[in-house]
Amino acid sequence: QVQLVESGGGLVQPGGSLRLSCAASGSIFSINTMGWYRQAPGKQRELVARITSGGSTNYADFVKGRFTISRDNAKNTVYLQMNSLKHEDPAVYYCNAVIGILSRWYDYWGQGTQVTVSS
Repeated sequence: QVQLVESGGGLVQPGGSLRLSCAASGSIFSINTMGWYRQAPGKQRELVARITSGGSTNYADFVKGRFTISRDNAKNTVYLQMNSLKHEDPAVYYCNAVIGILSRWYDYWGQGTQVTVSS
C-alpha cells in the first residue's frame, strides 16, 4: 500500500508564500517523476510543476518565476515553494508520483490540500 500525504496548505494574503510538502510511504521500490497539480472549482486539474528523480524540472507558465519544486529522494518527499501568490492561485493542490513497485510503474495521487489567497 502506497500513500502520498500532503501538508502545508492554508490561507495566505496576496503576495504571500506557502510551502507544500508531500511524502510518499509504503512498499516503494523507486519513484520516478513527482509533481504538483491543482484544481480550482469548475476547472480541470492542471499541471503546476514536476520534477524527475534526477532533478529536472518543468513548470506551468503561470507559475514560472514564482514557484519552485524540489525533492528529497532519501525521504521520498517533494516540495512546492510558492511565492508571490496571486488571486488566481487558489485551488486544491494535489501531489502526484509515478512509483515503481515490483517492476511496474503506477500513478499515485495525494488527497489534496487547499490553498486560499485572500486579503
